[in-house]
Amino acid sequence: MTIYRLFEEPIFPDPEEADPDGLLAVGGDLSPQRLLAAYANGIFPWYAENSPILWWSTNPRLALLPEELHVPRSLRRVLNKGIFTFTLDTHFEAVIRRCACCSRPEQEGTWIVDDMIEAYILLHRLGYAHSVEAWQEGDLVGGLYGVSLGSIFYGESMFHNVPDASKAAFAVFVRQLRKWGFTLIDCQQTTRHLLRFGAREFQRFRFMTMLREGLDAPTREGVWRFADQP
Repeated sequence: MTIYRLFEEPIFPDPEEADPDGLLAVGGDLSPQRLLAAYANGIFPWYAENSPILWWSTNPRLALLPEELHVPRSLRRVLNKGIFTFTLDTHFEAVIRRCACCSRPEQEGTWIVDDMIEAYILLHRLGYAHSVEAWQEGDLVGGLYGVSLGSIFYGESMFHNVPDASKAAFAVFVRQLRKWGFTLIDCQQTTRHLLRFGAREFQRFRFMTMLREGLDAPTREGVWRFADQP
């Protein structure tokens, strides 16, 4: 299986050329042009410190259709109690840096390296990357971030400092995306956590078809705000 090396021009090989684990290409940079080209082709960067940039297109691909969101009963009780308040795009840098520091089971270190943090902060300033913040008594206790193109939201990472904070933020965010007419949330990799929310695996052909359809919609650029406070 061939792994492609990227050069200066922000173009990618066909995702069908990815190896069985999803690795497609190596190298290039994290410029806004390349990142947006990657997402538009169902490709995302994922690599560790002291490694070259690695580009992936996993198959099957976990994704959530917003209308299929499932909120577990226990989380519905948390939301009904009003334990958290939520904002959009108010503390993007804080969210991505806390995601980078968040420890995860069976994972040493982080894949959100410094260059990636700076690249996504720039995407946020350009209006393509967005954050969701969960607050408790004035403290930032959870959140998530990702990239938006057309009617697609590409989820990147989430964190929590108190139980249920990131789950609650995700649930209210998906509800907002549904109100805005978003058609697909790319979850990149399969986890039990996201499966509980109703995400499911799609073969690459089906995922890419939904991706192309979603990219026909206009991109909701700029600063996001909740239509109504959740």
